[in-house]
Amino acid sequence: MPSNVIVGLQWGDEGKGKITDLLSKNSDYVIRYQGGNNSGHSIHINDRHFVLHSIPSGIIYSYVNCIIGPGVVIDPKYLIKEIKNLEFFGIKTDKIYISNIAHVIMPYHRLLDKYQEEYLGKMSIGTTHCGIGPAYADKIGRIGIRIIDLMDKNLFRIKLKKNICFKNKIITKIYKKDPISFEDIYEEYIEYAKIIHHRIIDAVYKIHDAFYKGKKILFEGAQATLLDINYGTYPYVTTSSCSTGGVCTGSGIPPVFLKNFIGIAKAYCTRVGNGPFPTEIKGDENDIIRDEGDEYGSTTNRPRRCGWLDLVSLKYSCMINGINHLIITKLDVLSKLKVIKVCTKYQYIEKIIKYFPSNIGVNDDIKGVYIEFPGWEKKISHIRDYNNLPDNCKKYIKFIEYYLNVKILLISVGPDRTQNIIINKHFFEKIFS
Repeated sequence: MPSNVIVGLQWGDEGKGKITDLLSKNSDYVIRYQGGNNSGHSIHINDRHFVLHSIPSGIIYSYVNCIIGPGVVIDPKYLIKEIKNLEFFGIKTDKIYISNIAHVIMPYHRLLDKYQEEYLGKMSIGTTHCGIGPAYADKIGRIGIRIIDLMDKNLFRIKLKKNICFKNKIITKIYKKDPISFEDIYEEYIEYAKIIHHRIIDAVYKIHDAFYKGKKILFEGAQATLLDINYGTYPYVTTSSCSTGGVCTGSGIPPVFLKNFIGIAKAYCTRVGNGPFPTEIKGDENDIIRDEGDEYGSTTNRPRRCGWLDLVSLKYSCMINGINHLIITKLDVLSKLKVIKVCTKYQYIEKIIKYFPSNIGVNDDIKGVYIEFPGWEKKISHIRDYNNLPDNCKKYIKFIEYYLNVKILLISVGPDRTQNIIINKHFFEKIFS
């Protein structure tokens, strides 16, 4: 049975957690294929609020197998904490599995992340200091430590000692900081290995076995396309492949396993951290969107930068990912605005640009050119039927579909898992029931 992929199309925080939770109800497996614990997927169920950083968003359903795939970098300390937190709220965690070849985030990765950002000063990326970038750098540099290495005390000791010897030279000579202790880290991570050892699997074989048995599989990404290491606003990006292409490399599957490429975008744009943002709003509308949308980082609680919907970048993301179904989230957030703007092209000095430029990451002179829509100025969070939406709201949705040439499958009108308008009910029931 062909599998489904959920991918963010902007700079993250599009509501992938809520949508993955919704689609997980009728899935057998939910697989996280890239990223680390620097992202947070929020799930609201009645008055309960869960934020997942490494664990796939299908965990709320006890029967769903949740696999942290080979392409993820794992911080055992925070993963164990996340598992314990779920168990505290009565969530079963016995079906959380960890790929044996996923790479491990070490304490020196977190330190190097922080020190590099301090060193860069005004040119810093705005990372979460979780050590994601340095962990992926070690992976690419072929000096990384994998989950499977933690299971062999002697091998782990050898690898860790070499790494700490090398990292301490960087820490003390370049950043002028105190060295880190080998013994403390070794003992700490040996204890983590004891706690998680029963969850470690050969994820590639397990995923393939599930596919050939006709199981329903949902792949979940972290961050989003405009933060992709290859196709995002470089250098203000994350260090993994957030696009649908990352599913294959991050899970060990061939492209033929995949059929439905579901892209998620907010009805506006947000961004955390530094980097270009052509449609960023300065003024009252920014405050309205931030307050109505509760636009604060799930991981850092940093206030998100808010802006108008950027259809130029969104079309680029749909193209990169091969999106054939679109989900729009947080449409309700715009309900208080009298006028809503949509970016359909860019202006660079005196030149009009109709595509997403490859050098946008180092160019702050690119600004959005807009079409204005009248707002609907009515609450819509209670609506569950598309036909009951205000006319101005439907015009906004139709324009998005027209510009992108992609049909919208579902609209989210609130944070709770029930606050959704399913437009194509026949397809939704066919695929996800």
